[in-house]
Amino acid sequence: MARTFSVPPHPGSSGAAVSARMSTLRRRDTAPEVAVRRLLHAAGRRYRVAYRVPGNARRTIDIAFTRARVAVFIDGCFWHGCTEHGTQPTSNSAWWSSKLGANQARDADTTARLVERGWIVLRFWEHEEPESVVERILAVLQPRSPRA
Repeated sequence: MARTFSVPPHPGSSGAAVSARMSTLRRRDTAPEVAVRRLLHAAGRRYRVAYRVPGNARRTIDIAFTRARVAVFIDGCFWHGCTEHGTQPTSNSAWWSSKLGANQARDADTTARLVERGWIVLRFWEHEEPESVVERILAVLQPRSPRA
């Protein structure tokens, strides 16, 4: 059964400018994701994008190597609680604390579900250099890949 990570209803935007800014944020195909995907493609690797997590169709893997069972997530510093760059909003701070905590708990649950199914899960922060990220992904793929 899918575990839910509930957050109280949002108390409403703290302003029109904030609301407009938040509505433009991408959920997928972010610049860091696209940069990593381009480098992987250039290296001859093929993958699935926004691949549904086995056993939980509401969640997706950013970059999935299905045959090798390697799941790659490029986590945003704000949304996933980066200790280096993540920030805590001051408006509606209790709600945001709950929301960001639920995101982290959901990430941990997703990782555990994938590991239980034999997947290797790689998580990177959006601020990491794409070349370094790709190097680490390829190092994991090499021994698991049917192409190796």
